[in-house]
Amino acid sequence: MALIDEHTIYASAGRGGDGVVRWLREKFKPKGGPNGGDGGNGGHFYIEAIRDITALRRVIRKDTYQAENGFPGSKNSMHGANGEDFTLQLPLGSVVTNLETGDVVELTRDGEEIRLLQGGAGGFGNEHFKSSINQTPMEATQGKEGEHGKFHIELKLIADVGLVGLPNAGKTSLLNALTNSDARVADYPFTTLDPNLGVYHKYILADIPGLIEGASEGKGLGHKFLRHITRTSVILHCISLERDNPIQDYEVIRKELSTYPDIIEKKEYIILTKSDTVTKKGAEDIQTMIETNLNKKVLSVVSVLDDDAIKNFGDTLIKVLREEKTEL
Repeated sequence: MALIDEHTIYASAGRGGDGVVRWLREKFKPKGGPNGGDGGNGGHFYIEAIRDITALRRVIRKDTYQAENGFPGSKNSMHGANGEDFTLQLPLGSVVTNLETGDVVELTRDGEEIRLLQGGAGGFGNEHFKSSINQTPMEATQGKEGEHGKFHIELKLIADVGLVGLPNAGKTSLLNALTNSDARVADYPFTTLDPNLGVYHKYILADIPGLIEGASEGKGLGHKFLRHITRTSVILHCISLERDNPIQDYEVIRKELSTYPDIIEKKEYIILTKSDTVTKKGAEDIQTMIETNLNKKVLSVVSVLDDDAIKNFGDTLIKVLREEKTEL
């Protein structure tokens, strides 16, 4: 099932109810005092963040969403009921842009609720206009229109860790091993067609579909998903030990990430995956080569077939994330 990560809607708050002209019936008087009530206010339009990256799948079923209109006033000075507010639930990390004004709001906290549009005020009934010099006002006003507009919704995942690397770098397998996720894994490129999420000791890990050279220009699958790691705290750069030129692989990914300044500057850790495909000496030699040539420390050498290696990697990752949170 493909991840829906953008959609455009027309949204409107409720219109205010109309005020009315009504008269108090009094014996022997053709027209009593004014007692037309005010209209109710239109409902507001809210957006709310929820921890469900598939929530946009429900939103795309409609292109128009509206809060309830206010109800008109009535006789005996009765005010109309307010219209019910409407709340549109969106995935945590959604960016909502008003296409007419350019205003942008972001949902960055679970449960966060933002009033996107204000409902229109109810109109005044004729009782409102009664005064010492106007005992029989014939005036009433209509309710005001609620705010409305066209909005583009874009999902940017919020995760503590983003796993990046070439296709088949072992990202999905690593996520599954750490978090007991059940993401699809196979021995061919682009197994991961959508970002996969997992939770490890309350930290959210996102496995981003494999990048290839030219991904930032739209090639392969990576370009569509690069924005999903703009909000991660840490990047885990996975390099497969079964590849012939791991340094070149690393540089390909870094070149694609460099097109996003808010990504390239994030703290990055190198993970050497699939250590079961080489000898221990071979893995050590590649680690030394990478650390020497790139002047970067390899955080872990791991195989999903080695439970001890996975546990050690998990322990190391938790330590790193706690240190990152402390720095932030």
